[in-house]
Amino acid sequence: MIALANLINAVVNIFILILIVQVVMSWLIAFNVVNTRNRFVYMIADVAYKITEPVLRPIRRILPNFGGLDLSPVVLILLLYFIRDLLFEYVIFA
Repeated sequence: MIALANLINAVVNIFILILIVQVVMSWLIAFNVVNTRNRFVYMIADVAYKITEPVLRPIRRILPNFGGLDLSPVVLILLLYFIRDLLFEYVIFA
């Protein structure tokens, strides 16, 4: 059971890393720091978007509109940390 918890922990950590990459890439693209015509930049941004968007979309529907500020990645990261800690609490004390 601990091995499964460690696997879930690793997957959650990788997903949080991809989520942070997606947020930073969206900022860099929005402020014209990087050019999406560069194939490598486009590929990284597209893969990160396709992985994170299905999870972020329902959170965006629930959150109110804050203008140009998107807080859904922050909510998702907090939720993932909560789920991970809850999992370890039940595995350790079970």
